[in-house]
Amino acid sequence: MNTRGRLISGLVTTVVALAGFMTAGALPAAAAPSTVDYVALGDSYAAGTAAPGSSPDCPHGAGGYPALLADGSESRISLTTNAACSGATIAEVASKQLSALDRHTRLVTLTVGAANLGLSRVLDACTNPQTPDACQAEIGRALALVQDCSVVEGTLGGDLIELYGDVAEAAPGARIVVTGYPLLFESPAANDPRAAINEATTDLNCVIKQAVEGAANEADVNITYVDVTEEFAGHGIVDPRSCTGSSAFIHSLLICKPNPVADSEAFHPTAAGYAAYADAISAALPNGWLDKTSRSAASS
Repeated sequence: MNTRGRLISGLVTTVVALAGFMTAGALPAAAAPSTVDYVALGDSYAAGTAAPGSSPDCPHGAGGYPALLADGSESRISLTTNAACSGATIAEVASKQLSALDRHTRLVTLTVGAANLGLSRVLDACTNPQTPDACQAEIGRALALVQDCSVVEGTLGGDLIELYGDVAEAAPGARIVVTGYPLLFESPAANDPRAAINEATTDLNCVIKQAVEGAANEADVNITYVDVTEEFAGHGIVDPRSCTGSSAFIHSLLICKPNPVADSEAFHPTAAGYAAYADAISAALPNGWLDKTSRSAASS
C-alpha cells in the first residue's frame, strides 16, 4: 500500500473509532465520592441548643456542630440522625439514643457528662448573687462527683467507659469522636464563683478524656477525645448578665440583640461557638480516614 493509501486507511480507522464512541456515549465520568453515615449523640451541646434554627422539642439546631459537619455540597459526611437531646445524661444516651446506630454507621460524635455533673444547677445557683451558700454547696457537690478525675467502676468516668463500649458494640464499624466542654467564663478572679465553675468543667473534661483513653486501651474501641477549650480561649463570657464582649462564643444570661436567646439557652455556644466545635472535630479526623472509610462503606 502506498503512502496515500495508508493515510486514507488511517483516517477511516479514526472515523470508525470516533463513531463507536459517539454510539456508545461519552466516556463515563469518574464516580462521585461516597459519603459516610454519621450519627450524633449526647446532650444539648450535641443537639445544637441555642444554635440558629433550633426547635423547642429536643432542639436540633441547623447551626449546631453535627449539622455543620455535614453541611455544604463538598461534605462527604452524611448526618443520618441527630439523636441528641437537651439534658440527656449518660444513662439516657444509653437507653434512648443508641438505637440510632447500626452497622452502616461510620462516624459517631458524643458530648455527654455535664447533665450528670449537674452543671445547670451549679450555674443557676452561682449566677444568682443572692444565693452564695447554695452556690458553694452546688460546686462542692459537682466536684465530689468527678473525684479527682477518677474513672474507676461506679464513678462518672466508669459509666462513660461503659457507654463508649455500648456505642462501639452498636456501631462496630464507626469511629467515635467524644468532645469535652468549653470553659464558660473568661479569666474570672480566683475568689469568683465563676472560677470554681471553670474548675468543675476542667475536672469533667479530665474525666471524659481519661474515660476515652480507658475505652481505647481496655476495650480496643476506635475512639478519639477532642478538647475544645483552646478553640474557646479568649471567647468566654465576661459578665453573665451583660451583652458586652461580642467575641464570646457562649450565650450569656441576658437576652441580647440582635440574636436574643431564652434563659434556658444561656451558657450554650453561639453560632461561632458551634463552628469552633465543628472545626475541632474535623481537625481530629485522621488524614485519609474519610476516603478509606467511604470505600469501605461503599463495599459493605
